Amino acid sequence: MGQLIQGDPSVGLAGSLLGHDLSTSNVGDESRRGRGVGKHSDRSMPNLRVLGVFRLRRDEFPVEIPPGSRRLLAFLAILQQPTMRATVAGALWPGSDERHAFASLRSALVRLHGIALPLVESCPHMLRLTEGVRVDIAHARALARRLIDGEVHLSDIALTSIAPLSLDLLPEWGDDWLTVEAEDWRQLRLHALEALSAVLTLHGQYPAAVAAAIAAVKGDSLRETARLALVKAHLAENNRSEALSEFLGYQDLLHNKLGLQPSFGFVRLIESVKS
Repeated sequence: MGQLIQGDPSVGLAGSLLGHDLSTSNVGDESRRGRGVGKHSDRSMPNLRVLGVFRLRRDEFPVEIPPGSRRLLAFLAILQQPTMRATVAGALWPGSDERHAFASLRSALVRLHGIALPLVESCPHMLRLTEGVRVDIAHARALARRLIDGEVHLSDIALTSIAPLSLDLLPEWGDDWLTVEAEDWRQLRLHALEALSAVLTLHGQYPAAVAAAIAAVKGDSLRETARLALVKAHLAENNRSEALSEFLGYQDLLHNKLGLQPSFGFVRLIESVKS
């Protein structure tokens, strides 16, 4: 995730720039919550989006963020944990030496200070998003893990669960640090969409089950488990012709692209439909 820089020789400038100083307590100290500058109503807290496109909103109004500060917010939002300043600087400015990387980090923090929103908490060595900032990837990851682990909430079994699982992490960004994070999320969301399709099928919500499986296929057209989820949703709705058509289209695509054939289990399922 970029080079690790050993330490910032001059952290004093940005150490408490944003009015959120972690140095007075442990980063995870629960007793600090609800006190001082960290206390904000849910309504006043910003909403940060990193799925699809970067966007920051407060009270439904967009907030403009300078590019360097935007990358800092995205990094902290995606990691979802307190992170060493050295790690942040090394990841966001990998082509710079230590001094210039830390200078860029301090500049990003200074520009955030000018926005006058509670966005980042800082101390001499650590940074994190301010508690209460709502981040779409945090919600989407929690939803995905519930679906994969089979611990779904009743509200998860709905068409509305498809949208947060259908977007990649900042696909237009080319940052090196984002590559692994983006692929990790892509795999998680595709597994979750397949699981969602199965749960929706089990509950008789066939149109939503088909939609969830189609979203997984869009994420990777060669992925057999996504195609299988779609075929099973069609079969559960007794749409055998659509299931067969889907299989044959996938079979041709797989052969043309990779010279492969669907798995034996998938073929057997289709043969059982024909018989």
